[in-house]
Amino acid sequence: MKFMVEDAVFDKLPDYIVGVVVARGIDVLRHTHMPQDVLRSGESVFRDRHCLCDYKESADLVPYRDAFERVGINPNRFPSSIEAMGKRVMNGGALPFIHPVIDLVNGISLNFSVPMGAHDLDQLGGDFEVRFSREGETFVALGSDQEESLPAGELIYGDASRVRTRRWIWRQSEWGKVTPDSRNVLFPVDGFSGQNLEQVLAARDQLASALAGEFGALVSVHLIDREHTSINV
Repeated sequence: MKFMVEDAVFDKLPDYIVGVVVARGIDVLRHTHMPQDVLRSGESVFRDRHCLCDYKESADLVPYRDAFERVGINPNRFPSSIEAMGKRVMNGGALPFIHPVIDLVNGISLNFSVPMGAHDLDQLGGDFEVRFSREGETFVALGSDQEESLPAGELIYGDASRVRTRRWIWRQSEWGKVTPDSRNVLFPVDGFSGQNLEQVLAARDQLASALAGEFGALVSVHLIDREHTSINV
């Protein structure tokens, strides 16, 4: 199986990068309270780093809003996952504990102000891509059982048969979500080489270290960019 970014995506977003962690053999029974501590710490760091009055205009979030507009997504109606999660945090809310791996990912995402995802490799059908949607594809939002039809040309994460995220890094699908039974997971960290490469790499590496140390996973790290568009997973 490959994870890749379609060439057409780089035509729209030439400086797009994806830091990738591939983790195999995750043992969720091994963890301590560290993932929850990372989440609470990430919330605190995000609040300290941003101002509620104008956090959407922060140097961390503007590149994603600009990229959404370049691919035809309204960032006000469909904010990136880090912006949506950050809004809850900036309004004083504490994110709920969901799953130790997801708590860890959310905490690191907030700590570095970068969007991160998690996809169960064993639930993927064929190669996994960041690509534009095709006519007739459908999506089931996380927590829903209703299928939505997509127009062709929407930027998504998808495999050969199903859409895994809508509107790029806006919302993940019920298909392929991480569950207590997930053992093999791919984690993307989306960013831009000219804007936040160091944050993407730091988030990627912190996650890889924690997955190995806290969950006993065998991990590998990668970076996808315009010159290196695919990896074997």
